[in-house]
Amino acid sequence: MTRLFGTDGVRGLANALLTPELAVKVARAAATVLAPRNGSRPVAVVGRDPRASGEMLSAAVIAGLTASGVDVVDVGVLPTPAVAYLTASYDAALGVMISASHNPMPDNGIKIFASGGHKLEDDVENRIESLIAGDGELPAPTGAAIGRVRVDADAGEKYVEHLRTAVGHDLAGLTVVVDCANGAASSVAPAVYSAAGATVVAIHADPDGLNINDECGSTHLEDLQNAVVKHGADIGIGHDGDADRCLAVDASGAVVDGDAIMAVLAIAMKESGELAEDTLVATVMSNLGLHIAMRQAGIALRTAAVGDRYVLEELRAGNFSLGGEQSGHVVIPALGTTGDGILTALRLMARVAQTGRTLADLASVMQTLPQVLINVKVSDKAAVASSKIVVDGVAEVERQLGDNGRVLLRPSGTEQLVRVMVEASEPDLARRLAQDLADRVGQV
Repeated sequence: MTRLFGTDGVRGLANALLTPELAVKVARAAATVLAPRNGSRPVAVVGRDPRASGEMLSAAVIAGLTASGVDVVDVGVLPTPAVAYLTASYDAALGVMISASHNPMPDNGIKIFASGGHKLEDDVENRIESLIAGDGELPAPTGAAIGRVRVDADAGEKYVEHLRTAVGHDLAGLTVVVDCANGAASSVAPAVYSAAGATVVAIHADPDGLNINDECGSTHLEDLQNAVVKHGADIGIGHDGDADRCLAVDASGAVVDGDAIMAVLAIAMKESGELAEDTLVATVMSNLGLHIAMRQAGIALRTAAVGDRYVLEELRAGNFSLGGEQSGHVVIPALGTTGDGILTALRLMARVAQTGRTLADLASVMQTLPQVLINVKVSDKAAVASSKIVVDGVAEVERQLGDNGRVLLRPSGTEQLVRVMVEASEPDLARRLAQDLADRVGQV
């Protein structure tokens, strides 16, 4: 069986690759692994983003969980980090979020959290996949042992209250434009930012089940950039469909990406004594400019594999207090167990309000080096790393770059594809070196 779990749960075209039948199997297998019966009835939290297929798939997941003897708290449409938070808050055995994050509307996904709201480790995912494949017994209780369903209409307010306690500084005087991607942030983000004291202009906050991520949100920032300038706002925040990430826009309309957001937050947390071991965790795809900015600020930078789950593993392993990705997934373990775009935005805005400095000024601590990424289709991605022509090519590129750039070859996790990334001081140099190296990879 082809592996189901990717870097962030099970994802695919709803009702084609990700069918209700598969959703039932995933839920039953997850319940068996994560919610064994030890006397008391286990509980699961289930939420979704507003895409149309979420109604169908959440019903299937709830059916699979209750068929396994698990009681379900249905929290409805909420951000992914809300489901993680509520899983811990309710002392649930597991949480399930139905969302394909930033993917277009026809896709959907199933994200699973273990008790405490933590993402699953590889071995747990492997055990779940084995059960889905038919390797093992799935419980099938009857009568009073079948799980029950309870709708919690107050779940959103509980999450909002949690966020309000995490702001750290009143946002009065700030004007923020928030692009909710017609997703799960639509009802929560404007309310939270307003409650924290900011003047809020919300755009793309009218989900109809079909318009999620449609030319809006963190993957399409043009409307946000224009709205920030039009309204004379201090800052713009762009969320994705399930609000586990955010990107920002400064008052001029310039984009502030996840690397720059992490730089601002890391320096703020170092000043306040919150940055454990004066260390930030990022991924191998973070720009070299972040490495340089952190070095100048006296902050160590540790790198993890791409994917917020690997950032989380590194954070837990070292008891670090801040980590994230260039894409805008940022994790503050003291305040949440997973990436939370709304929380990240609150902390970023609090830094602006606290210092009285503009976002552009704060973000200027990091100068982004030109970065070129080329995807190269290959016949055997495993053979690329050991190929002499590629190894020699990497060595030559590194020699030309010296301390003013870097090169990274990363095989795709799902395709026969190798991603060639080069950063350099000049765009033309980055393009030339990346293309030369991509040509070598293509010969393997």
